Amino acid sequence: MKRIRRENLLYLVLCTILVTGGYVFFRYAYRVADELPFSQEIVLVALGTIVTVLITALLLNKQTEVELAKEENIKFLDLKTSIYMQLLDHIEAVLLAGHSESADLTRLRFLTHKLSLVARPEVLMEFESFVETFCEAVKDGRVVGGEADEIQQALASLTVKIRGDLVGSLDEESRFSKARISDQIQANTRKLSLFAGLKGRTPPSRR
Repeated sequence: MKRIRRENLLYLVLCTILVTGGYVFFRYAYRVADELPFSQEIVLVALGTIVTVLITALLLNKQTEVELAKEENIKFLDLKTSIYMQLLDHIEAVLLAGHSESADLTRLRFLTHKLSLVARPEVLMEFESFVETFCEAVKDGRVVGGEADEIQQALASLTVKIRGDLVGSLDEESRFSKARISDQIQANTRKLSLFAGLKGRTPPSRR
């Protein structure tokens, strides 16, 4: 990338020198070669050809630079998305198992390090709150009832920040504000937690 930028700068300098020098030379050649047939046209064509070649090389280098930057952004986004999904999958596995072992916390520590490499500061700050809630809920090794709901609510807040990191630019173009999107995510989580609580109740016995 730096090499391409240096080449672009070099082409730009050469174009400037060529245009300036060519203008002076063309004025001189225009007068000196006035009596020769087609001399002025030949000088003009030669100057135009050289300028065209340099400008074309400059544009091609700029296009290559843009494509490389785009490819790097795509790879970084894929890496970031993969780490976020690993985190969500891990929390899902813990909640489905209903308990947390030392290996689960070890994996969470490594996911924390991975997040430190790619996540935005807003995500890291919210992740700290999530970790506090998660560790408090699983300190006895079990995840049941209200503890799972607390983790889900904390995870909902975290996913709001993750969404902003991944598709925040798209949300800004939509008619929904960040606050409305956050409220909607939290509301969906609360409704599912309430429904899960109702499903978990023992049905009254019939006489």
